[in-house]
Amino acid sequence: MSTAVAAAAQAAPIAAQGAGGPSLAEAIDRILEAGAVLDGQIVISLAGIDLVYLGVRALLASVAAAERAGVVLPSRPRTAL
Repeated sequence: MSTAVAAAAQAAPIAAQGAGGPSLAEAIDRILEAGAVLDGQIVISLAGIDLVYLGVRALLASVAAAERAGVVLPSRPRTAL
């Protein structure tokens, strides 16, 4: 588990509510509020030779949580409707 995911899990623990646990909406709300980082790698090789490498790193957070963490978000020009 990466340190960012561990920190997010500690910041917003999901408490079990009876036998069913939290609803999907509550779980998504807590993940977006705390933020989560997904990081992974896939390597496809044949006979010891790496043919394909895929690296993925994604941040899943609400805009407010990202701004609190200091993430610089791109701005879009406003267009009139």
